[in-house]
Amino acid sequence: MIKAYVFPGQGAQFVGMGKDLYDNFPKAKDMFKKANNILKFKITDVMFEGTDDDLRQTKVTQPAIFLHSVILASLLEEFDPTMVAGHSLGEFSALVANKVLTFEDGLRLVSKRAMAMQKACEAQPGTMAAVVGGEDSLIESVCASIKDAVVVPANYNCPGQLVISGSIEGVAAASEKLKEAGVKRVVPLSVGGAFHSPLMEPARVELAEAIKETTFSQGICPIYQNVTGQSVNDPEIIKKNLIAQLTSPVLWTQTMSNILANGVHSVVEVGPGKVLQGLFRKMDRNLELSSATV
Repeated sequence: MIKAYVFPGQGAQFVGMGKDLYDNFPKAKDMFKKANNILKFKITDVMFEGTDDDLRQTKVTQPAIFLHSVILASLLEEFDPTMVAGHSLGEFSALVANKVLTFEDGLRLVSKRAMAMQKACEAQPGTMAAVVGGEDSLIESVCASIKDAVVVPANYNCPGQLVISGSIEGVAAASEKLKEAGVKRVVPLSVGGAFHSPLMEPARVELAEAIKETTFSQGICPIYQNVTGQSVNDPEIIKKNLIAQLTSPVLWTQTMSNILANGVHSVVEVGPGKVLQGLFRKMDRNLELSSATV
């Protein structure tokens, strides 16, 4: 059976995430404790007993989702991917599950990524908005027409759903133009900054240094990467694509199309939530979709 394992990104977090794994599996408890030591704070306290606001802190959100996904993957009795992919942050989870990165190195990179993105957000405020019911070409054209502010397509989530990102002024101007052009809805997102846009360049530079110093190994199967939507096996190309990810759009629609074109029978979502299953369902209603469970 051709099987894809996919890993969610930021926004999938919830209070209590991972506690069942911690309580019921000694291996999970060891990995969570190791994470507390690497991060130098007890992320388990925030994940298991914190508030929604606590969990939304950038230094917490990204490592929390990563830990939930990676630890869950490590506990699966059967982990036999033909291919893996992850949405934005989820790409790091996929790379650890796929044995390209060690658990420790993956967590360090995710923590570095979170901190670098937070700094970039504070240096240059930005925002994002979901555009529903518009053609990709129209949204791309509108973004390109805004000359005095930054706004770009950021997440190609599925046909009819594209997220734009940029400066507050740029996103506001593009949103107005898109409404005038007749798109169904433009929904401002409650995010800390302009992710996957040129405003993340300082974070990209900072993360690039850490990625270059990290060992990437040959994976157990190809990974479909966000910046190209194509499958990759070569560790050096994986590194290059991962460095580009912070300032490039997430080509998730293209990723799903390519996974489907390769004859996938089953897609398993590993981590919190069911967002990615919903996106795949929009592409193919007959696809076998499930959440990973232990």
